[in-house]
Amino acid sequence: MASPWIAALVALFAWWFSTGAILVVVRHADRLGPAAHRLTVALGLPLLAAGLWGLFVTQHQTTVPAAYAGFAAALAVWGWIEMAFLSGVITGPNRRFCPPAAPEWERFLRAWGTIAYHEMLLIACAIAAGLAAVEAEHGFGLWTFIVLFFARVSAKLNLFFGVRKIHTEFLPRPLSHLPSHFRIRQMTWAFAVSVTLITLALGCWLERLAAARSPAEQVGFALLAAITALALLEHWLMVLPLPDERLWRWMLPKPADRRPPATPGAS
Repeated sequence: MASPWIAALVALFAWWFSTGAILVVVRHADRLGPAAHRLTVALGLPLLAAGLWGLFVTQHQTTVPAAYAGFAAALAVWGWIEMAFLSGVITGPNRRFCPPAAPEWERFLRAWGTIAYHEMLLIACAIAAGLAAVEAEHGFGLWTFIVLFFARVSAKLNLFFGVRKIHTEFLPRPLSHLPSHFRIRQMTWAFAVSVTLITLALGCWLERLAAARSPAEQVGFALLAAITALALLEHWLMVLPLPDERLWRWMLPKPADRRPPATPGAS
């Protein structure tokens, strides 16, 4: 387990499995109704608590197991928050469709209103983890959460400014209004800036991996490099014509029949 190659494979599997697990849980709850979404989020609170506890206790440990545990703890916190968002429990004050003719400034404010509480919770968790990691020697759990946070913010901005491909079929019923805030278009400056910054971050982790002085550092920086590389891949998949949705579609139950959505222009 001290091999950086094994660590990279662990990160790849954890990314695929955790994403699929969240989609499966949310899809099942979507078939049962709003109460099931709330119950699912409530039942997942121990996962959040375990993740926060894991972030705190691993920050000052310098062992290989601690590097893996910190990484897993960050994924646990991140996974619960994402499940709460997809379930419509922690989103934002705006749950309305965006009018097609809304000016850009209004569209931005409406889009921010759809995710405001979710983003605030992510920032609060990042600050809490950062305070716990003061003077920590490694802090791989904190850095994992930071990578996930900035990669997700970057992805959301790109969805707002516009990308060529958007998988709206994975959105559950509580978030049926979100696609009205997205835009499908050719590559934008936001995408170019995003992939450049993520690529620089990947290069930073690879440089630290090459200079690692202990097995724990090798594992930790390999995990960070792998999750950053996956974030970079997710960005490119928004513009490349590749059927990446097949990674998870086969494991999802069929969606329940839905009523026709409200008129997108409603506000």
